[in-house]
Amino acid sequence: MPSPPIITRFAPSPSGLLHLGHAYSAALGHRLARAAGGRWLLRIEDIDGTRCRLEFTDAILADLQWLGLDWDGPPLLQTSRRDAHEKALARLEALGVTYPCFCTRADIAAAANAPHGATPAYPGTCRNLADARARMASRPHAIRLNVEAALARTGPQPADPRLAGDIVLARKDIGVGYMLAAVVDDADSGVTDIVRGRDLLESTPTQQLLQALLGYPAPRYHHHRLLLAADGRRLAKRDRAETLADLRDGGVDGRRLAARLGNLPPDGPDLHFPIP
Repeated sequence: MPSPPIITRFAPSPSGLLHLGHAYSAALGHRLARAAGGRWLLRIEDIDGTRCRLEFTDAILADLQWLGLDWDGPPLLQTSRRDAHEKALARLEALGVTYPCFCTRADIAAAANAPHGATPAYPGTCRNLADARARMASRPHAIRLNVEAALARTGPQPADPRLAGDIVLARKDIGVGYMLAAVVDDADSGVTDIVRGRDLLESTPTQQLLQALLGYPAPRYHHHRLLLAADGRRLAKRDRAETLADLRDGGVDGRRLAARLGNLPPDGPDLHFPIP
């Protein structure tokens, strides 16, 4: 029986402009799909209305066109998938693997005794509250995944999701969050291979756990090395890394850049990428 066609996806969030690190992931995923005669999908992860902007969505499309990376089918806006996300959340709630959480970020940091600037795993403060349902009617809350209850249902997983803790699945201000939404959308789009940076390696076990709970096929994950800024820091929007728009305005040939990035081996130590 022939293997199913490879389907990869590029799923940026329109919360800022793309930089070389995004281009590296996009080029590797595009190359993987095209080399196998497969499909490369584009998904705009715009569910966080507090951070996402339409102008950044337009900029993403312009950047990919400049790089010469063609996607298959129309771009999928994640906001158009809210009903599917909510149904998946309801399935998890029916399985008994979720609980409401009333903690603030300050509460979590204090409980975990985390150093300044760290993002600790949730310490489970609200996991077994006796009056949780009563509190839900009057207090803001998030919905968290109960990892231990989930593992009791699925059995051992390829990697341990406990490291990330009981992640937030939904919040009042944005609805279902990135982690669950991405798992649902990957499954419904038939994604077979996920190409992304090794900085997202920690989230993979949780996504694999959600896939097992929901009965979804498990995609293959390809975590590539990162491109670093001149000072050694990881390229990031929040650090105002040089954008692809900056490179385009500076006269860089986008197609040549994408070809060079796509030919960089994905494994090995993180590297500083010189501007061509």
